[in-house]
Amino acid sequence: MKILILCTGNSCRSQMAEGFLKAFDKNLQVYSAGTAPSKNVHPKAIKVMAELGVDLSTNYPKSVDEFLNQKFDYVITVCGGAKESCPMFTGEVKNRLHIGFEDPADATGTEDEINSQFQKIRDEILRDFFAFYTKNKKK
Repeated sequence: MKILILCTGNSCRSQMAEGFLKAFDKNLQVYSAGTAPSKNVHPKAIKVMAELGVDLSTNYPKSVDEFLNQKFDYVITVCGGAKESCPMFTGEVKNRLHIGFEDPADATGTEDEINSQFQKIRDEILRDFFAFYTKNKKK
């Protein structure tokens, strides 16, 4: 199964989802990308994923343009807020899904409050992508 996860910056949510899917099943071909890629994966995304044993430290944001000539079984958008527009993928796709999450990079407050928001979104991504994986792994 070949999966592309899309968001805008490819620095938090899509990276976490990619990391979880790869951790669930090493045989999956999983990629993530953004329409306006950030310079780096968000350090707090790397930190909260490491808490669960998923290493994103060598990941980097990629442009959706790198994947336009590839075929995918699933393209999944993860943008969540009303102010965000989900990127469209114009390549060949069997299934398009939207599994939306708020952007933890928008979190404000104390360091603990921001970390807590990253952990909350991470846990939502884990829950929803594990449900996706268990439902679709036999297809």
